[in-house]
Amino acid sequence: MTDISTPDREQGTAFMPKFDASGLLTAVAVDASDGTVLMLAHMDAEALAKTRETGFAHFHSRSRGRLWMKGESSGHVLKVEGILVDCDQDAIVLQCTPAGPACHTLAPSCFYRRLEGDRLQRV
Repeated sequence: MTDISTPDREQGTAFMPKFDASGLLTAVAVDASDGTVLMLAHMDAEALAKTRETGFAHFHSRSRGRLWMKGESSGHVLKVEGILVDCDQDAIVLQCTPAGPACHTLAPSCFYRRLEGDRLQRV
């Protein structure tokens, strides 16, 4: 494996995703139209490749130990309009057009509660 210098990864133009020790990187899905955070998940190399190939968000399910496409059973897919990569390439933002609610609870976003003191309040 070739060592990649920090300046190359942080300032260069080559896409060099930096997966963690479990082979994952963090992916934040946001609504492409207004930037609302929809969900947070993890991607392995297979999920990242499948997302880039199909244009639909795929993730690695840590609980199921397998690849899954967001909305594969509900139909609430996330069409990926763009991908932003953070400075050290260990996290990405998927700019998406959602086809329905992003959360499995049927909320538009998985981030539908705000912490106020010791209580969660719906937003």
